[in-house]
Amino acid sequence: MEIRYARNDDLNGITRLFNLYREFYQQPTDEEGAREFLAERLEQQDSIIIVAKDLDKYIGFTQLYPTYSSISMSKDLILNDLYVDKEARGQGAGELLIKEAITYAQKLNAASLSLSTATNNISAQALYEKMGFVKDVDFYHYELALA
Repeated sequence: MEIRYARNDDLNGITRLFNLYREFYQQPTDEEGAREFLAERLEQQDSIIIVAKDLDKYIGFTQLYPTYSSISMSKDLILNDLYVDKEARGQGAGELLIKEAITYAQKLNAASLSLSTATNNISAQALYEKMGFVKDVDFYHYELALA
């Protein structure tokens, strides 16, 4: 299994996975929109996309977004997306993707790597806790939908 940072020539492989990821979160399929969104991320270099490949097949990805913490006056990263193709689950790709995300965050001297997941995504929660992530019990997460 190969874990590496995405390049422009990875766009087709990660588009399929990104579309499946969005469908997992009850979004309508939109491969064209997924491709445009990812192409813009790669072009603008405003996110870090890490891919997992098994031979020539793309089996997973994670996407990190840089941010800052005013409280700690530090760089932080948000692990915004993590997806492993159903057929490849249980082979360690998710764990390897997270390990690479942690390595990247450490190289960046980020103070933290944060994420959120659906309350019913028990398998993801187990993986995150296995990897050392701690569930926040001190703060509530709020969101205002604007679109």
